[in-house]
Parts: sequence; C-alpha cells; structure tokens
Amino acid sequence: MHINEEAIQEKINALFSKNFLPVTNITRLPQQGSNRIYYRVLSNDTSYIVTYGDNIKENRAFHYFSKHFHKKGLTVPLVFSMSEDEFVYIQEDFGDTSLLNILENEGYSEKVFALFAKSLKELAHLQVKADKGLDYKMTITSKKFGKEAIMADLLYFKYYFLDAIQQPYDKELLLQEFAVLSTVLANASHKYFMFRDFQSRNILVTDEREVHFIDFQGGMKGAVQYDVASLLWQAKAALPKDWKDRLYDIYKSELKTLVAKEFDEQSFDERYNGYVLIRLLQVMGAYGFRGLFERKAHFLTSIPLGLDNLKDFMAHTSLLENFPTLKSVLQMCVSPNVYQTFVPTKATAESPLKVTINSFSYIKNGYPPDPSKNGGGFVFDCRGILNPGRVEEHKTQSGEDEPVKNYLEYNTKMNTFLQSVYSIVDISVEDYLNRDFSSLMVNFGCTGGQHRSVYAANALARHLKNKFKVDVTVTHLNKENWRR
Repeated sequence: MHINEEAIQEKINALFSKNFLPVTNITRLPQQGSNRIYYRVLSNDTSYIVTYGDNIKENRAFHYFSKHFHKKGLTVPLVFSMSEDEFVYIQEDFGDTSLLNILENEGYSEKVFALFAKSLKELAHLQVKADKGLDYKMTITSKKFGKEAIMADLLYFKYYFLDAIQQPYDKELLLQEFAVLSTVLANASHKYFMFRDFQSRNILVTDEREVHFIDFQGGMKGAVQYDVASLLWQAKAALPKDWKDRLYDIYKSELKTLVAKEFDEQSFDERYNGYVLIRLLQVMGAYGFRGLFERKAHFLTSIPLGLDNLKDFMAHTSLLENFPTLKSVLQMCVSPNVYQTFVPTKATAESPLKVTINSFSYIKNGYPPDPSKNGGGFVFDCRGILNPGRVEEHKTQSGEDEPVKNYLEYNTKMNTFLQSVYSIVDISVEDYLNRDFSSLMVNFGCTGGQHRSVYAANALARHLKNKFKVDVTVTHLNKENWRR
C-alpha cells in the first residue's frame, strides 16, 4: 500500500489539536498482516495508539464495537476520537506485549496457562454480553457467520492453498462435501458475538497481568466455538494437547455460568471439532494467499506450521470419516511429498556456505570485487526504486534509519522488488547448501550507496538468516561517505 506519511501525520496532529491534546512524539509501529497503520503518540505524558485505515467501513465497525463493548464493561481499548473523514482514530494504549510474546518468552509455564485461561473466560463474557443490543448491521461483511460465510472460508482454502499446490483431487465431490459441512455447522446453536480472529497476537497483556482484546472489527454473529478454536489451535502458539483440553473445559464452564439455560454441552461438543476444522482451513487459505500468491516470506514459512496443526487435528478426531473426499485431500496436503516443498534446506554448523551481501554506490564505488574465486555473484540495481535521498529530511539519513525504512516500505515498490530478489537468490542458496558450496556474493547498488541499496542488503540478510539459518555477512561499502 502506497501512502503519504506526511499527510497521515498531519491528520494525526489535526485530530489531537481538535481534542486540545499537544503532540510531543509520534512513532510508527511495525506493520502487521493488515493494511492498517499504527502509531504510538505521546501527549501530556500519556500514550495513545492512533490507527490509520483506508477501509472506512472497517474503521466504523471498530469504533462502534469499542463503544458498545465499553458500555458492557468489557476489556477492549476505548476509541477516544475519530477524524471527520473517518480514516484516523485515537484509541487507548495497552502496550506492545501480546499473549504470544509472553508464550514465546516464558514457554508453557503455569503462569502462561493462567493467562490463556483468563483470556478464554473474558472471551465468554465478551461473546455473550456484547451480543445483547449489538447492531449487527455495523459488521464489515455479512451480519452472521452462516452457511455462506462458512462456505467462503472453505473455498478460500480450496483456491489459495489446495489448487495452488497443483495436486489431483475430485473437485466436484469436494464441493459437495463442503456444502454438507457448511450446512451442518450453520445450524449450530450457541450463537453470540463471534470475534472472528481471536488469537494470542490479538490479546495484549499489561503489567498487572490483565488481558485486553484488539482487532475485533471483523466480528459478526456466529458460533462461539470458532473463537475458542482460533485461540487453542493457533499454529504459531502450538499449544500442547493437554493444554487445549483443559482450556476448552475452562471456557465451557465459564460459558455455562453465563447461559446456563441455553447451554447444551453435547451439542456444543459435537460442533466444536467442525469449527476447529473450518478455522484451520481458513488459516491455510490465508497462508496460501499471502505466501504463494503475494510471495510474502513470513507466510510461506508459516505453511509448515499450519500443516503440522492440521495433521495433529486429523490424528485426534473422527469427524472426517463422514467426509471421505475431504479426508483424502487433507491427507494429501500433510503428506511428505507436499510438506517438504515448504520446508527449505537449513544450514548446519558444518555447512561451508558463507553469503556476502554488499551495498554500494554505482557513482562512487562501482561493482564490488569478489575475493573468492567465483568471479562475482548477483548484482541488483536499486535505482528503479523511488529515492528517499531526494527528500530533504532523509538526505542525512541512511537505509538503516527508521524514517527511511518507512519511506521505502510504504511509498515505493521496494517490497515488490525484494520479493523478486528473494525468489531468485533463494534458488542459489538452497542449491549451494545441498551441494556444499562455500561462497555466494549478492550486491545491491544505488546512486549514493546510502539509502535504497543499504535497506535492500539488510532486508535480504534478515530473510536468508530466517529462512535458511545461513551464515551472512553484510558490508555497506560506501558507509564512510554517507552524508551526515
């Protein structure tokens, strides 16, 4: 998404001025999976989160849900103000620490288990209490997670993952089974507010170990089991089976206290595995779309995690016995033949390959010499990318400075350029690892060797380290001549 950073910050300043709040600092936060852009803004020693989104209907939904949830005493951020054009809004700041962060740092401890349990209890309250008096016309898609929405998730998996891996299957029979499955699940009871993307990344934890929910703008009326499945079966979290079982029981117990007369445990359990399956397939569709079609490396590396999750689910349920075509399709998806295509070769301590990445200036340095006996390597010309060095405030900065990074990521085609670079270089790195080659050089050049080439060199280094665990050395050959 191409944006005008300066224009957005002007909108932020104007919105704070309208609310008589002086802005002392604005910091852009790292981009997540969506197109929304987040800033942390300091005013009068108070920190706020400001969101910029170009989907006005989505912004309105979040604003409306937030106000409604707060009236119910639920743990979500309050939206203080929204710009007249509805592109920018100010909300409460609960910090940066997500439940996933804590899990990754502390492991599967009882303290972390307690946070998951607390989150599920709060979820039950949000689902039931928020449902009362909520105007579902404010949802951004359909008003309810019914047959059409379930079918859409199944087709998302089919088109963006299953068809993309180009394996044979009976399309007609699979669609017939999708229709049956979506009909069965659409007739489930226990329908209240469905969060839609209830995962540990969307649960923020404060110092007091209180949990707060964010990113609920996609919510709608639906079966509550879907949200439970989303949290307990999140691929990145990889919760142990005993945790899933215990947490599931904790959630059911809390829900029963809220809707005792309506709660049918047998019916609830019968539908739960169906919603786990729908969520797992929707996630695989998302990984396929973002990874296989948009070529985003993070999502490509997530595909094996999603397949591991799917394989684990299949080993502990008899649900698929009623859907033989779907069962055979999923068995094919988790087979070694398919799985290995998404698992890159990894470097080991014995791997001889060393990757050298340079940034250079075509004007001041020229092509870097190759000290190995290979005669050179890749040379990528970054001069087709819009140059931040022509922007006054960036002239004395480099591709290692945050403002320049933001400019390149959101105002230029640098990301598209790099995706193509990754695809080309990955072929050589994987081949070189398999053949025990010892040296590969990759060079990025731009006019001054200070902005675009520096950013690209650092980005490729991160990519190769994350994907292949290979030994990488980065050198910025024109660093001594950078304008300061």
